[in-house]
Amino acid sequence: MGSTLDLSGYGIRSTHGQRNLPPAALYEEAIRHDRSEISSSGALIAYSGQKTGRSPKDKRIVDHPDSTENVWWGPVNMRMDEKTFRVSKQRAIDYFNTRQRIYIVDGFAGWDPKYRLKIRIICARPYHALFMHNMLIRPTKEELEQFGEPDYVIFNAGQFPANPYTEFMTSDTSVELSFETQEFVILGTEYAGEMKKGVFTIMNYLMPAAGVLSMHCSCNEGNEAGAGEDVSLFFGLSGTGKTTLSADPHRALVGDDEHCWTESGIFNIEGGCYAKCIGLTREKEPEIYDAIQFGSVLENVVYDAATREVDYDKALITQNTRCAYPLEYIPNAKIPAIAGHPRNIIFLTCDAFGVLPPVAKLTPEQAMYHFISGYTAKVAGTEMGVDEPEATFSACFGAAFLAWHPTKYAEMLAEKMKQHSSTAWLVNTGWSGGAYGTGSRIKLPHTRAIIDGIHSGALAEADCETDPIFGFEVPKTCPEVPSEMMIPRQSWAEKASYDETAAKLAKLFADNFGKYSSVASDAIKNAGPKVASAAT
Repeated sequence: MGSTLDLSGYGIRSTHGQRNLPPAALYEEAIRHDRSEISSSGALIAYSGQKTGRSPKDKRIVDHPDSTENVWWGPVNMRMDEKTFRVSKQRAIDYFNTRQRIYIVDGFAGWDPKYRLKIRIICARPYHALFMHNMLIRPTKEELEQFGEPDYVIFNAGQFPANPYTEFMTSDTSVELSFETQEFVILGTEYAGEMKKGVFTIMNYLMPAAGVLSMHCSCNEGNEAGAGEDVSLFFGLSGTGKTTLSADPHRALVGDDEHCWTESGIFNIEGGCYAKCIGLTREKEPEIYDAIQFGSVLENVVYDAATREVDYDKALITQNTRCAYPLEYIPNAKIPAIAGHPRNIIFLTCDAFGVLPPVAKLTPEQAMYHFISGYTAKVAGTEMGVDEPEATFSACFGAAFLAWHPTKYAEMLAEKMKQHSSTAWLVNTGWSGGAYGTGSRIKLPHTRAIIDGIHSGALAEADCETDPIFGFEVPKTCPEVPSEMMIPRQSWAEKASYDETAAKLAKLFADNFGKYSSVASDAIKNAGPKVASAAT
């Protein structure tokens, strides 16, 4: 389908940028000119250079009178002025003007035509072009011919550094967005995920202004006859299981990471999935494993030079090994990726403290508290003296991508849940029977059984016990899950140690929520853990 596109209107001298090349052509370009290889399964293996993850401390938004009152300014969205943005954009254009090959990808963000955005990617690496070919919604030949001018343009000149001496810069990496010029500039990082999350940030600004809730979540739908609106949303930070748990062979996959909730229901923002690959096996995650085929992009993986077989257990380059593949590579993907209103809202957390239960049912107020908190935990690192888990709180389970203040998204979620009678659950995919280092990671089959129990209604009917600290209702039993796992304190050998650890985590929750207490209602504040009772 590829063609050429005159880029002189952007100041780029190339009059033959290669537009929407098919995957086979991008493979040829990547192998000839971009140090890429083909894996034994047919996926393209590419490397992102020094940066193997996002650079959130280098994300900036232009402070403009038309949008300044709307943006959640602070460490997530740092200010920059229009002049500096123009300097960065010119720096990107100057870089493109030194390149012999320029790639353009035109695609859509948003499966609902009413809210769809036209996105243009301009880049100099075929790997970046193939990545966004997968992650955007791919236009038909007719749609591409009628594409016209894009709504937003991403200038990915990530091979070229930002000037750290320029005002507002803190390093040689800068990821910059202007809502007024509708442009996004990437300098100093070749990590492809910056483009994906740049589109998400744009949607996170535009959609709430249109009365649509944008969400960092995966989504699937019951695919049995008569299932109706058996839709589930899975919120969670990286590593908590959004992609894994939404890829369910018994349910239709709507999407694995970014969605919007309209007056009609749910739509996926993306045309592909972006799965973590570390430790990947066909036995545990067959849908994802088999999606790594021709047309997919493997990032920063280790492979055997002779056989081209990837070793998914090795993390010599990064723990953040990834694969980007089209949504339709999942056999039971729902195309178009649109669903009804969700029946279940599932908050995923990887609790390395081993305090939270495998599953808990939340009241509407508790749902808002945990949504605003966005808790998960990182395991102990390898530094001397670091020997316990570290709590991480990310508002709305995706603070790094929010444009408005978190309470705007929380209020919209509360209203939609109330309107459509959605039930909220907290599911711990982390540790049980003790904290990291003492307890054990909850097995994936047990978590899948819990998700099945939510969907079947078994957990809604189960006898529950009220957690004395966190206040939520904890089911005592779940089919195919050992009953001794269900109540966390019972699974700990040292009960006093559990009490001490639970009190610590409760205080971490309370301390974090303090920054939202002035804007949260008393009902939501009171839905948090009881720190006083935890300390007794």
